[in-house]
Amino acid sequence: MTDKRWSQLGETLINYSLGVKPGEKLMIAMYEVESYPLALAVYEACIKAGGYPQIQFMSEALKHKVLQFGNEEQISWVPEIEAYGMEWADHYLGLRGAFNMYECYDIPVEKIAAYQRAQGIISTLRWQKTNWAIIRVPNERFAQQAKVSYEKIMDMFFEACNLDWDKHVLQWQRVADILDQGTRIRVVGNRTDFSFEFPGEKWKVSENKINIPDGEFYTTPKWDTVQGHIYFEFPATLGGRIINDLYLEFTDGLVSKVEASSNREFVEHILSNNEPGARRVGEFAFGTNPAIDIPTTDILWDEKIAGTIHIALGRPYNNAYDCPIHWDIVKDTRKDSKIYLDDKLIFEDGNFLI
Repeated sequence: MTDKRWSQLGETLINYSLGVKPGEKLMIAMYEVESYPLALAVYEACIKAGGYPQIQFMSEALKHKVLQFGNEEQISWVPEIEAYGMEWADHYLGLRGAFNMYECYDIPVEKIAAYQRAQGIISTLRWQKTNWAIIRVPNERFAQQAKVSYEKIMDMFFEACNLDWDKHVLQWQRVADILDQGTRIRVVGNRTDFSFEFPGEKWKVSENKINIPDGEFYTTPKWDTVQGHIYFEFPATLGGRIINDLYLEFTDGLVSKVEASSNREFVEHILSNNEPGARRVGEFAFGTNPAIDIPTTDILWDEKIAGTIHIALGRPYNNAYDCPIHWDIVKDTRKDSKIYLDDKLIFEDGNFLI
């Protein structure tokens, strides 16, 4: 670990994002071998903070083995040790190393759907039982995916993680407070006229404490008020598939039509196997991180691009209903786009007007 930026980030994750205190237990899920430098930094920072860290190794390649060779019971298995880890830990930190996004492309959709349902139980326990954070850790593969050099992606990563968070959060909170005064959002743009209501729901500002690199504020729509249609300029990813030119129509709060230039039937299958929750919008958010300005085909980064919006189909943050999936999809609203709050124009071409 020669880059001192890893140590700095490790201390930030432990002391700021999670706030580990003496005597507290931390479950570290290390995904992919390339995330080892950060795992080492986080482990050291946790020990120095008086915590008790435990590391678990995971990989998309291991997931592929289960899906390729496992029987129905094995694929649908909820690992007891992972479930226990969520009960044991005070904090959870997922170091999500970048992986080959086509790793599971050859796996039948029925197997992927069954696996996602089982893993959704673990994810729900994480949300309910621990103080958690996840971070996407870039590597050479990630740089190729983003079509930039490794040096550029790493510089972007550390800059995006180490913003002046106090300054930015103050700015974002001011906008969120204005949004709290409304009850309806309408998005108009490229093949898009999409609206929803959010009565009684607050807009929550992310502070680099949950999904890292951070930079978004979000709310939970009242699902049965969602109407209209929305087109997503960026490629979406789901279950090892790339979905291009995704277009969704909503009727009475449910996805009623899916169009895409690739993997449309796969999307339909996932939605149909997780009904009705998977056809509902569980989240709407604005991306706000100024250090992230290019799409990478990775949702943990792309949803933070300043000037974009995203929705999530499936499980809502307020736990209003159960669903094993939470599928984030990003729309580029940096041009030819307008967003209204109760019929007042508040956002145009990537910029807030309030």
